[in-house]
Formats: sequence, structure tokens, C-alpha cells
Amino acid sequence: MGNNNKRIFSRAALLAGTAAALLITQAAQAATLDEVKSRGQVRCGVSDGLAGFSNPDANGAWQGIDVEVCRGVAAAVLNDPKKIAFAPLTAKERFTALQSGEVDLLSRNTTWTASRDNSMGLNFTGVTFYDGQGFMVRKDLGISSAKELDGASVCVAAGTTTELNLADYFRANNMQYQAVSFDESSQTAAGFDSGRCDVLTSDSSQLAALRLQLQNPDSVVILPERISKEPLGPVVRQGDDQWFDIVKWSLYAMVDAEELGITSANVDQMRDNPPNPDVARLLGKDGNFGEQIGLSNDWAYQIIKKVGNYGEVYAKTVGADSPLKIERGLNALWNNGGIMYAPPVR
Repeated sequence: MGNNNKRIFSRAALLAGTAAALLITQAAQAATLDEVKSRGQVRCGVSDGLAGFSNPDANGAWQGIDVEVCRGVAAAVLNDPKKIAFAPLTAKERFTALQSGEVDLLSRNTTWTASRDNSMGLNFTGVTFYDGQGFMVRKDLGISSAKELDGASVCVAAGTTTELNLADYFRANNMQYQAVSFDESSQTAAGFDSGRCDVLTSDSSQLAALRLQLQNPDSVVILPERISKEPLGPVVRQGDDQWFDIVKWSLYAMVDAEELGITSANVDQMRDNPPNPDVARLLGKDGNFGEQIGLSNDWAYQIIKKVGNYGEVYAKTVGADSPLKIERGLNALWNNGGIMYAPPVR
């Protein structure tokens, strides 16, 4: 009997200790959400200017697919996509700014890799854009393949996975090159345009954007090869699971909305008369999925109403309705020829 009592006591003590530890952890994890609500603003790290992804327009208003992800988070948390402070960051600055708490999230065409995810105190929350590294050259060079670039000088942004991919590709193909490095993507385009290098390398989406900055965009061609996988997505600090979930599910809500046919134009009708349980759950008419991550149950409705679904955002920033006109390709939904996919809300 004594042994049983000791066993029961030990189990009770263990459970009590576990519960206490859980409460402490939950309190720590709530820090970012509480800070954002208290501040009344989401601080979002973006690029220092990349058309289609994050770039200020003529009036100084930030535009782009990465910017819209930030606005989605602000809509989910603060019910207002305009309650954001954008921090333009170079590739070298971006991780330090997030690690130090200067920004709450990084949404800056950043590639998800093992080393970044596992050794820098950061968590990637999903994929905004599936990309791959490519090369851009002048048409008058008569080059049609990256295999013809032996001995070329190559403009590249410093502090990026692009540098490593470049070295790996040329080494694997027994070719030589000379790197011409710059701190900012706009500088790489300017260097290429001024003739400081023969080739400009970056993610293919960036090449499409940087091409627009050249004096004569029609004088260049993007070569067909893609030499890497570049899944680009938002990043948060490790140690705050609640904030991690909020940023992750804000992106997922936009993707799920497109799959379910919910747009910024019909979201009110869909909420009032959900055509199926999936729509009812996503828009907060059934379940408590918002409360589970510390938000109101209409969190996804706020995102879709005020920012749009993934397809709407893609079209106006980098797709058919934008100057870049990048085809959906891999970024089409999984049931429409692509690999863009979000877990269901249920």
C-alpha cells in the first residue's frame, strides 16, 4: 500500500511539474503576439527593393507578394492589413534583424534550407513561392545554355544561397567563373547593366524582376536551366510556437481559400451561406480554430476579405496582372498542375 501511495504521489508531482512547465512555456510563447497587440503594429522585414516581391511604388507604398503575406498576418492579428511597419533589409542584414527582435517576421524572398532552419534559431513557416536559380545574359552574346558560361564573370548578391549554388554548379560542370559580388539585388542589376559582368545570376523570379530595371530589358534573355530548388517563404524566431502557428496559418488560409473558391469579392456570401463544411470552418462559422492560436475565429475571413486568396495575390504581384507576368508553374495549386498545397482547416 505504501509503495502504491508513493507511486501515486510521484505521478501527481510529475503531472503538477509538467503543468507548471507548460504554463511557463505558454507564457513565453505568447510574447510576440502580446507585443504586436500592445504595439498595434506588425514589424515585417522585406527586401530592399525587388519588383513583384517587396518594393515601394511611386507613392512609397510597399507592394509585392511578400508584402501581401505580411498584410495577411496583420489582418489576422489586428484586423487591419495596414497596421504594419516595413523594414527594408539587405540579404546580409535580414537574419540578424529577425534574431535580434528588430522585426516580428521576415517575408523577404528567402530560401528555406536545412542550415537556416536548424542552426540559426529560426523557423520557416511555409512556402510563398517555389523558385529556382537561373542565369540572365545579353542576347548579343549568342548564348543559349548555362553550359556555355565557362570563364564568364558573374554578378551575384552576397550573403545568399545563390553564391553557394553558383560555385557548386560551375564546379560540377568543370567550368571557371569570376564572381562580382554586391550587397543588394538592385546593385547586381546595375553592375550587369553597366557591363561589370557577363552574367547575372539569381532566383528566376528575381531575374524577371531585375530585368525590368535594365535600360533595355529586351536586350537580355534568361537561360532555360534552373540549377537549384529555392522554396521561398516567411521566417520567424524559434521559441514562440504560437507566433509560428499564426504566421504559418495566415499563409495557409490564403492557399486554402483559393482551393475552396473563396475570394475577396465573394467571401461575405461564402461566410453567410457556406456551401460546405470546409468553407464554414475556414471562415469561422464552425469550430474554434482562431481561438486555438490566440486569435478571433474570423481570422481567415479578415485575411481573405482585406488581402485576398493566394491566387488573387499572385496574379496582381508577380502573375498575369503584373508587369512580371510569371506563369504559375509549380506555384499553381496541387489540383491544377502545381505543387502549392496547404493543410486543411479541420
